[in-house]
Amino acid sequence: MVKSMAQHLAETDRLDAPRRLRFSEQYVDDITALLNSIVADIVQRYNKDYKLIHGLNTSIAFFIYDILSLMDRGFVFALIKTYCREIAKKITTVTDSYILINLKLDFLRIVCSHEHYITLNLPFGTSLTGSAPVSPSPSMTSSQSAGSTLSATSAYRDGVKHANFADLSSAYKHQHYLVGIVLSDLAAALETSNASVHNRAINLVKNLLSCHDSDPRYTDSECKSRVAALYLPLLGVVMDSLVQLHDASLTSRGPPSHVMDAESGSQSHPINQNVAMAIAGSSVFRRPSASGIEELDPFKTRKMQLGAENTRNLLSCFVWVLKNASRRTIDRWWEDLSQTQMQQLLDVLYFGVSSFEYKGRKYLKKQNQQLSHKNTDIKSKLEDVILGAGSARSELMLRRREEKNPPSPHMSGDRVLRWRKDKTHYKQAMEQQEKPRMEIEYDAHIEGNLATEASLIGLDMLEYIIQQCERSDSLQSSNLLGAVLRVMQHLLSCNQSELVLQNVFASQRSLVFKFPELLFEEETEQCADLCLRLLSHCSSSLSVIRSQASASLYLLMRQNFEIGNNFARVKMQVTMSLSSLVGTNQSFNEEYLRRSLKTILLYAEEDTDLQETTFPEQVKDLVFNLHMILSDTVKMKEFQEDPEMLIDLMYRIAKGYQTSPDLRLTWLQNMAGKHSERNNHAEAALCLIHSAALVAEYLHMMEDRLYHPVGCVAFQRISPNVLEESAVSDDVVSPDEEGICTGKYFSESGLVGLLEHSASSFTMASMYEAVNEVYRILIPIHEANKDYKKLASIHGKLHEAFNKIVHQQGKRLFSCFYRVGFYGSKFGDLDGEEFVYKEQPFVKLPEITHRLESFYSERFGSDDIETIKDSNNVDRNKLNPDKAYIQITYVEPYFDLYEYRSRTTDFDKNFNLKRFMYATPFTSDGRAHGQLGEQFKRKTILTTSQSFPYIRTRIQVIGRKQLVLTPIEVAIEDIQKKTAELFEALSQEPPDPKILQMVLQGCIGTTVNQGPMEVAIVFLSDVASGSKPASNYHNKLRLCFKDFIRRCGDALRRNKTLISPEQREYQKELERNYKTLFEKLGPILLNARVCIAKA
Repeated sequence: MVKSMAQHLAETDRLDAPRRLRFSEQYVDDITALLNSIVADIVQRYNKDYKLIHGLNTSIAFFIYDILSLMDRGFVFALIKTYCREIAKKITTVTDSYILINLKLDFLRIVCSHEHYITLNLPFGTSLTGSAPVSPSPSMTSSQSAGSTLSATSAYRDGVKHANFADLSSAYKHQHYLVGIVLSDLAAALETSNASVHNRAINLVKNLLSCHDSDPRYTDSECKSRVAALYLPLLGVVMDSLVQLHDASLTSRGPPSHVMDAESGSQSHPINQNVAMAIAGSSVFRRPSASGIEELDPFKTRKMQLGAENTRNLLSCFVWVLKNASRRTIDRWWEDLSQTQMQQLLDVLYFGVSSFEYKGRKYLKKQNQQLSHKNTDIKSKLEDVILGAGSARSELMLRRREEKNPPSPHMSGDRVLRWRKDKTHYKQAMEQQEKPRMEIEYDAHIEGNLATEASLIGLDMLEYIIQQCERSDSLQSSNLLGAVLRVMQHLLSCNQSELVLQNVFASQRSLVFKFPELLFEEETEQCADLCLRLLSHCSSSLSVIRSQASASLYLLMRQNFEIGNNFARVKMQVTMSLSSLVGTNQSFNEEYLRRSLKTILLYAEEDTDLQETTFPEQVKDLVFNLHMILSDTVKMKEFQEDPEMLIDLMYRIAKGYQTSPDLRLTWLQNMAGKHSERNNHAEAALCLIHSAALVAEYLHMMEDRLYHPVGCVAFQRISPNVLEESAVSDDVVSPDEEGICTGKYFSESGLVGLLEHSASSFTMASMYEAVNEVYRILIPIHEANKDYKKLASIHGKLHEAFNKIVHQQGKRLFSCFYRVGFYGSKFGDLDGEEFVYKEQPFVKLPEITHRLESFYSERFGSDDIETIKDSNNVDRNKLNPDKAYIQITYVEPYFDLYEYRSRTTDFDKNFNLKRFMYATPFTSDGRAHGQLGEQFKRKTILTTSQSFPYIRTRIQVIGRKQLVLTPIEVAIEDIQKKTAELFEALSQEPPDPKILQMVLQGCIGTTVNQGPMEVAIVFLSDVASGSKPASNYHNKLRLCFKDFIRRCGDALRRNKTLISPEQREYQKELERNYKTLFEKLGPILLNARVCIAKA
């Protein structure tokens, strides 16, 4: 038809005639009728024969594409409007409307690919574009078009706002018809929950902009700015879809794949019917509602999020418009933005920085390999399905073939092969092969250029916003500049090219110079973040970046000093940032960082304007402190494989910041992170408790509220160690001073967060009693705030904790402890020191010995490390000075008798421990073991500097006391120990027959009868016969035996009530053993009692 129409015009010499006169009215009506018929067919059969309908839809699109060059364009636009209207009507009545929407988007894609697409959209006659040229061949609606242009211009002159052409208003869609349809459909498509619709709509706009960008007709900047002005409403569309954008900076968040229907609770249809109705009405001219609220508003809170690729494509369109739009256009667009929209603009720029971040060649290569492996796996699975002999279909085909043609004897298993994919001609076309190296290099080059350009466009927009804020006091009073600074810091935190970083540093310095109060008074937290970013770039391997970062950091100090003759805030933030950098980032280069610090020092020395002030000296002191931190960093790197030494170094650094609460808090949190990595949850919890106590101490000085804990004293019930956080030293700084206690944790919400985190860590450590003490501090705060939801949650957690205490009574496992002594000059500062190590419950002596031996063998050499096997006192004069010696001994918590009154539970006996004991047997002639009458025991009681658990897993021994027990005292202790075991077994509720029988067997079993009996004979027989004078120890031993015999009787009677019928013989055997023991011990104990009484 198109060819015939063109030939008809050529033969009738009408190619130069006005378009409205080229064809007869009858023919125009026939075209209208034909299109109506085809569109009706598409609407009725779209879900019955999709292949046919898709072809028909494509054909009608190309037909309209062609007649745009031949017929009256107003008439063709009317056909397009008819198509859109009929499709829209159908969309509102069906549930599978995504098929129709995809057909419509395909239709627009073809129609909008017309070579005169830009001209057809009339890029003139509005406040954002120039005046309209005269049409050489006016259409039937040319007069109307001219009239509309004149009316629009005059209306603008009369005061009609230019904002009408910066969003999807009726005036905009009437003037720019095709692009209005495209952008309206994009906005409506983003409201759907179908990824295919998102992809088509976004790619439609992206492809159009790509064509415009590469079109040689629009290379001139003025032409390109007019094209960009056509797409200005796209900026608003993207900002409105902010909640849907994929945040590439959050690697833990996967791309969303569906939305849930709020009513049904299941996966929704590809397109919600209400949303489809909005799409249907979005492409036709309609008047907005009087309230200004669109139908889609109720669904905005549950929009489907876009994938990473769709977000990237949409943002690429966004930055293209920003890049090519003229300053005049941007100015007029900016004038009518609300502050909320300005914030949305900055949020979109933030997302853009993440989306276009350069990942590097290694990432692209790895991604390519993963794609190749994935395709290989899919191919193998497909071949298994098609060629697999195990499927029912293949077995059925084989049986039928064998019925017709019995298989030959020589046929092998290859007969099931029905299709050889490697013989087909289209194999290579269907598979995605791994890209060659040169192509990957090219892709990396393109990615790098794209990342650089996108970042520079975003930075240019930030500079524009800063200029607008300079001119407007109202914008300065808003938090817009804070958002600008946040985007700049995000630019600094991402991988950027050298060119981008240099420009970002220049913009950052300009912002600080123009608005110094922004960082030092309003956005104090961002000051800390900025210091961290600058310090990380000070360790860059590129000298240009280091010099730029050093200059920015120096200017930050200088600006802060000029405000109040002191830069305490920046000094504190820089030191905190370096501490955080040391504790969390192991990739920074120490040498480059030292060079940058030297550069900062040179800046201060050569700054002539401030030579007469204290500024150079303060900078010098700061640089010196930073060098000290770096020196400790070297040691931390050296001991990365020694967790105890690493924690000790971090502890030492934190202790050095005792008078700097912000820095100490930073290092305590770093220590908590290290403990959590090693599953030392109790130590992590104590680090958080110390942090909370530190915050409470300063919070009490800042805000004296009754429901707040009164400093760290309130935490003493949890651990006595928290008194270290007391702010009673003369060197303690006041929280009212500048730069002190400015972090987010020095607030009520920060204190609550630390306490809740510590309670969680105590729960993971199975220390439920400590959880109760933590919530004792938290509950008054929530009660004062009337936060009943939090109170309900806390009481629920307490209920769970108390239940676990009850259910796990007698079954909980607690830590074990070892004394470790270091001897030898090779240990350096550790030489001669003793520590108590806290280990997990299942760690035995051989395990910790092997761990320490292995570590120090790698460090000093296996020939230069030796383990002392016994627990005797070490004579250093007998040690080889060229070797390193380790002595490891198992120790137990030690308590005085009065302490047992308060330490009644297993938890009490394993919490807040400061004294430990280990025993060493010996005889008077030097042997370790001998007869009962000559067996001595040396009990060594160790006192540590702090109580366990602590913020360290090893604590230094500061006190040592030794007690030597005589043989009779050793015997008394053994009998008392057996009696205590019997009492504990009898006290269990409910009773445990297995434990009770095990203890009984150990006390009166046939194999151990010689134990108590032998003790009585050795130590009491001489007293009973009168050949030896009695002493208090003899009387004490007699009383211990009396109690021992009584407990054995009680245990036998209890066991008799618990045994099953098949254990009666075993019970009789135990009773006989008890009777024998009683008969033998009776005379000795009786005579001994008489002799002792006489004595």
